[in-house]
Amino acid sequence: MADQKNYARGAMLCLLATVSWGAMFPLMDVTLRHIDPFTFTCMRYAIAGAMFLVFLRLREGTTGLHLTGESVGLAWLFGTAGFAGFQFLVFFGQELIGERGALNASIMMATMPMMGFLVNWVLRKVVPPKGSLAFIALSFVGTILVVSEGDLGSLFAHPEDFGPDALLLFAALCWVIYTSGAAFFPTWSPIKYTAITTVLGLASATAITAVILATGGVSVPTAHAMGTILPELAYMSVVAGFVGVLSWNFGNKYLGPLNGVLFMDVVPITAFVISALSGVIPAGMQIVGASLTALALIFNNLYLRLAGRNAVVQPAARPAATPDTGEENSAPMATGR
Repeated sequence: MADQKNYARGAMLCLLATVSWGAMFPLMDVTLRHIDPFTFTCMRYAIAGAMFLVFLRLREGTTGLHLTGESVGLAWLFGTAGFAGFQFLVFFGQELIGERGALNASIMMATMPMMGFLVNWVLRKVVPPKGSLAFIALSFVGTILVVSEGDLGSLFAHPEDFGPDALLLFAALCWVIYTSGAAFFPTWSPIKYTAITTVLGLASATAITAVILATGGVSVPTAHAMGTILPELAYMSVVAGFVGVLSWNFGNKYLGPLNGVLFMDVVPITAFVISALSGVIPAGMQIVGASLTALALIFNNLYLRLAGRNAVVQPAARPAATPDTGEENSAPMATGR
């Protein structure tokens, strides 16, 4: 029963996070008209990072702020991947693409489940379950149908977007690396991992942005521009930043990164729904695609729960007696790892 509650809690938290992130891509279309993605990312996570630290202090006291026992350098690396690598690349790629940037950025998030399995395979030697690979493929097919309206040729109709799309793919890889990084800090709670990596990643993002602004890579935003994007900044900092990231890390703590990352397929579906609410009527194949993605999420969750239950039940079986002596065989049972 406790495992079922944890799965349900983790699924709800991951769903909350990905829905909040799905809405941020259409919002960034508006934001990028007034401010560059680098400065905006620093502003966003300066606010969210301060909130994380306050929340960590309230929940774990001053001991929660201590970094002893774990590698600060590794935390900085994962934080940089998540809060500089992902944030910079995804919104810069979206800006380069232009009008269809939000759509392209959101679909690239659907590549994260497959990347997640590969990253865990490399970093943690976790062999991907065959059943989950099938459900990932199903969810990706569903997402492709949604964003292409069933016309797969439309995905290749704009070759000029291949470069920016490559940035979006690398951004997705950065977020997968960040998500997988939590497993390297077993003594840290999700709150602590989120807070510490956000602050360390913000330091990298600020340094990179300072260099870009100093060298004239982008113009320094005006006070008027900053005032114009305050509503978007509030959503991106508090909802998508603080609530979304914290929910994501807690959800992955309950589900594990292999199961949790599958929820990234909700991001493009959310972007699609928001577009539909703004007056874009969904095509029949888009509804089919959304249904496939939803079913993939449900079936993968059930599959991993069943596989986990079988793994617990099998070792509990009584050891077989040896034919010669009748004594119980005490040889250790082989595991799948």
